[in-house]
Amino acid sequence: MLIARAPVRISFVGGGTDLEVFYGRYGGKVISTTIDKYFYTFLHVYDADTVQIISSDYHIFCRHRPDEKRAWDEDLKLPQAILEHYGIQRGLAMFLASEIPPGTGLGSSSTVAVAIIKALSTACGEPLTRGELAELACHIEIEKLGMPIGKQDQYAAALGGLNCITFTSGGVEVTPLRLPSETLERLQRNLLLFFTGLAHDSTKILEHQRESSARDDAQVIQALHAVKALVDEAQDSLGQGDLQRFGELLDVNWQNKKKFAPGVTTPFIDECYELALNKGAIGGKITGAGGGGFLMLYCEEPYHDQLTRALEARGLRRMDYRFEVSGARVLMNAGLRIQR
Repeated sequence: MLIARAPVRISFVGGGTDLEVFYGRYGGKVISTTIDKYFYTFLHVYDADTVQIISSDYHIFCRHRPDEKRAWDEDLKLPQAILEHYGIQRGLAMFLASEIPPGTGLGSSSTVAVAIIKALSTACGEPLTRGELAELACHIEIEKLGMPIGKQDQYAAALGGLNCITFTSGGVEVTPLRLPSETLERLQRNLLLFFTGLAHDSTKILEHQRESSARDDAQVIQALHAVKALVDEAQDSLGQGDLQRFGELLDVNWQNKKKFAPGVTTPFIDECYELALNKGAIGGKITGAGGGGFLMLYCEEPYHDQLTRALEARGLRRMDYRFEVSGARVLMNAGLRIQR
């Protein structure tokens, strides 16, 4: 048995500038942190001429022989692509499980890729650096599967922690943000996550954003430049411990993010966000591409209870969490080795 995990992330400012169609021309930059909600991969080697995959999130079970034409479920295309990359066709059972539902805007699909690659690279005796792990996940998702996504989620899941991540045509640079413990604790305490109850498919939103960027849509390009410009100011505000200003920048980021594509927000999300501001939140945003998932809000502690009551009365649910710094890791390896 081998067990590996990778964390999901919350992105603060700059999201969207990590798509190649934008950063390839202008450069991109984001600030994000990983949290203690994980995707797990369990591997078991057995003496059989098949490969089996079980996903608890999608309630799917697949079993295939090497000589069979694989008709994989759409929801298993990512693990399939990674198995094909490693040339694994037999003698393996893979069980996949997450602490976060799919489609909730916390970078879960890329976290899946990172966790599976971490497990398989270890089991195959081909260890990867954290950067190599992130890049392979990017390659499989973006180039092999053609997913219209950026690169921030893979790097966040692989490396863990609070980081400023810079994207250029020449590569990716990750700069850890080392805040005083008091500032970090206050930031964590005052960033609240509320599940809207709405799962979403980010593909259409991101495809629209990518196409708009490719044709130089003025509104989209201007909004992307605006959120990118917020990153340096947000980093300064964190370094100075000015979390009031950081919360305000989250709001500026959200107002620009809504211009990226139709579907980023909905009337219900707008209603909940305005309610949150009226109940003490300083700023926030929907995590991920938008359309659902988690509503992240910066709110000082005296207003936590009234904000929580107001949003839960509208059907949202607050999720407790902590920041995490470990990134992708193998939790257990009882001598498992895959023979290909």
